[in-house]
Amino acid sequence: MYRTDIYLEGRVMDPHIKKVYVPMTETAFFILLCLRTPNHGYGIVQRVEELTAGGIRLTPGTMYGSLSKMEKDRLIRFVREEEKRKLYQITDLGLEVLELELKRIERLYKIAREVM
Repeated sequence: MYRTDIYLEGRVMDPHIKKVYVPMTETAFFILLCLRTPNHGYGIVQRVEELTAGGIRLTPGTMYGSLSKMEKDRLIRFVREEEKRKLYQITDLGLEVLELELKRIERLYKIAREVM
């Protein structure tokens, strides 16, 4: 059995956040990954296409709905506006959730490699 609790400032992660984001959708994963530095929605869309060689294309509806939800859940925060575009950045909570997901993926990969 694997333990997936994360402790933030001495407390366990909010169960709602854990339930909603672990396991994580590809959209959420790539948004958090791309927001380690400030970026806007269209910039994220472009970066994801670049990272996946066009394999994943985020639609505006999915992108902006996810940004709104993630901001509400405090995984990302609004940083500033540039040329009428809102820039967001990952929060400490978002980094913790991303790290938890990366550990989950690594565990799955390790198990798959052992089986193969």
